[in-house]
Amino acid sequence: MLESIKKLRELTGAGMMDVKKALADAGNDEEKAVALLRERGIVKAAKKSDREAKEGLVRFAVDGSNAAIVEVNSETDFVARNADFQALVERLAQAALQAKTNSLEEFKQFKLESGDTVETAVAAAAGTIGENLVLNRVAYLEGQNVAGYIHSNGKIGVLVDLAGGQEQQAKDVALHVAAERPQYLSRDEVNAEDIEKEREILTNKAINEGKNPDLAAKIVNGQIGKFYEERVLPEQKFVKDNSLTVGKYLGDTSIRRFVRFEIGS
Repeated sequence: MLESIKKLRELTGAGMMDVKKALADAGNDEEKAVALLRERGIVKAAKKSDREAKEGLVRFAVDGSNAAIVEVNSETDFVARNADFQALVERLAQAALQAKTNSLEEFKQFKLESGDTVETAVAAAAGTIGENLVLNRVAYLEGQNVAGYIHSNGKIGVLVDLAGGQEQQAKDVALHVAAERPQYLSRDEVNAEDIEKEREILTNKAINEGKNPDLAAKIVNGQIGKFYEERVLPEQKFVKDNSLTVGKYLGDTSIRRFVRFEIGS
């Protein structure tokens, strides 16, 4: 009995009393006891669902020209460093590659090899680990030259897809996106109303500082240009060589799409 308790505690992470009760209810059948703990873990997970999950991990999976990325949140960084939690996130990244969806709700209902849905697997893991776990985001890319990057802390993950180019270029751009937080792929993606609002604020600021309208307009034009340079990926200074923009580094190769997940953002 004691050996079984020890074994199941190590296997599931459940407390001693929970394991003893599960074994008793399962007639000392370890496999049935694990199933009971899992079922009861799901109930516990639901009770934890109102607790905020602000930590966690981002992971991606790449298979040729296809790639997927997921973000799973936990309550504490301690759990984010837990081997079982890391294995769960890796498993979900691989599942996202198979699910081929950008819909979080659709991915939650995707069935794993075990027969469980993704949503059920996350809930069961929450019960075992003892914290609220939240599958927060998923993205899928079908591309040409796809690469991913995970920052060393596991909290920032990126996927990029280039129209041609070299594999190393895709990896370099992924690293750049992780470091420099671009918001747009081109100027066309920037909301015109946001630009006009920014222009109005900057113009009023320049005039309030005593600049005449003509000089204020020139100053503002320069500042709007800087607005784009700081936010539009091809116009940003390349993180590995500030003498180049990302666009110049890539030359004739264009960026088809990028995805950036950061825990807490």
